[in-house]
Amino acid sequence: MLLNVMDIQKILPHRYPFLLVDRVTKIDKGAFIEGYKNISISEPIFQGHFPDHPIYPGVMIIEGMAQAGGILAFKSLSEEDAIDADNKVVYFMSIDKAKFRSPVTPGDKLIYRITVMKHRGAVWQFDAKAFVEDKLVAQAELKAMIVDK
Repeated sequence: MLLNVMDIQKILPHRYPFLLVDRVTKIDKGAFIEGYKNISISEPIFQGHFPDHPIYPGVMIIEGMAQAGGILAFKSLSEEDAIDADNKVVYFMSIDKAKFRSPVTPGDKLIYRITVMKHRGAVWQFDAKAFVEDKLVAQAELKAMIVDK
């Protein structure tokens, strides 16, 4: 484990019930991050999606991948820029080529694998994939920008 949920909360502004990364297990600054979220039946989203057939929503998978990308962007900042990270936030600019390949259900460990496609200045473009075990369940291209709060 590289970052636990307490470390992640020092980087991202998200909190329960919208913090969607439990751990970061691998990071290569400026290039790649791997982390996960354990999907539990106690997630508030399952009260309405769907009570008799719980499926973790695709939009939540995309948001989890986006949060992992945000962690990667912040952890990749230079020392000088990192000092000011408390006054920055990551805004997502676009989500392209999103595909949902298999349902995610309670008990699954949703693994996010995010690779930097491009990085120029404050703008980051990511190839984002989500897996359950070794099965690809979702993917998208995400673009984000680090901006002042």
